[in-house]
Amino acid sequence: MRLVTALLVALLALVHVELWFGSSGMGRVLGLRTLLVEQQGKNAAARSRNEQLSAEVRDLKEGLEMVEEKARHELGMVKPDEILVQLTPRR
Repeated sequence: MRLVTALLVALLALVHVELWFGSSGMGRVLGLRTLLVEQQGKNAAARSRNEQLSAEVRDLKEGLEMVEEKARHELGMVKPDEILVQLTPRR
């Protein structure tokens, strides 16, 4: 009977060693959890950027106001009867 108990305790110890220190043990699980949190952050940032781009595309398709605003700010374009005035901040 003692031999069977000792054998079962040894097998239990072997299972615990594999669980905690094995190739698919708790160390790997914790590392994968860290990678998962990092990837979820990247996904959230990408999702936010995609929503911004979708809104911009929607605005460009729906009206010319967005096109005019982009032309003015990014390309420095003005209407035929306008005078462009740029103000620089004081130093």
